[in-house]
Amino acid sequence: MINRTFVVCLLLLFASLAYWYSTQPIILGDGVKAPLIPYQTSPSFAQKHQYGEYQVTEVADFVMTAKVLAREDYRFDRGADLSTTDFVFGWGRMSDETVLEFIDISQSNRWYYWRASKLIIPKLEIARSSANMHLIAATEAVADIIDDIKVGQIIALKGHLVNVSSDDDFSWNSSLSRFDTGDGACELIWVEDISIEPY
Repeated sequence: MINRTFVVCLLLLFASLAYWYSTQPIILGDGVKAPLIPYQTSPSFAQKHQYGEYQVTEVADFVMTAKVLAREDYRFDRGADLSTTDFVFGWGRMSDETVLEFIDISQSNRWYYWRASKLIIPKLEIARSSANMHLIAATEAVADIIDDIKVGQIIALKGHLVNVSSDDDFSWNSSLSRFDTGDGACELIWVEDISIEPY
C-alpha cells in the first residue's frame, strides 16, 4: 500500500516543479526582436471609461511591440484596484539578449531599476529603450492574457495612455514621453488588445 505521506510529498514536488517551470524566462536567442519604438498619437476622441470607482480618461492612442524584461504583480497597493501587473518592456537593442545578459533588471513599489555588469550600449539608450508600464485590462479576455505573459516573450498591444482620477482625489497619470526617467515616467495603459507573439 502506498504511503499517503509519500503521495502528498510527490504531489507537492510536481506542483513546485510546475511553478518553477512556469516562471522561467523564455529564451529567444540573439538579435533584436522588437525593433520599433512604441507609437502614440493624440486621440481623435478622448474617451472616458468608468472602472469601478475610478474615471479613466484617454490621453493618447498607443501601439507597441516589445520584449518582456520583467514583471511584478501587485495586490495590496491602491494602484492594484486598476493594475495588478507592471511589466518592464524593452525595444530596439533592449530586446536583444546579447545586450540583456549583462543587465540586471528589478522592480519594486511600481518602479523599475537596472544595473549593468558591462555597458554594451549607452546608459541613455537603456533608459530610452525600456520602460516600466502599468497595464489596466479593458476586458476579462485581456486580463487572462496578461496573466499568462512570461518574461522573455514578445508581446503586441493596442490601447490608450490614460489618466485616472476618483472622487476621493486619488489620481494616477501616464507619462507621454519615451525619454523621461524617474518619478512619473511610467506609462499607464488602458489595454484593449494584447497578444503573445509566436517564437
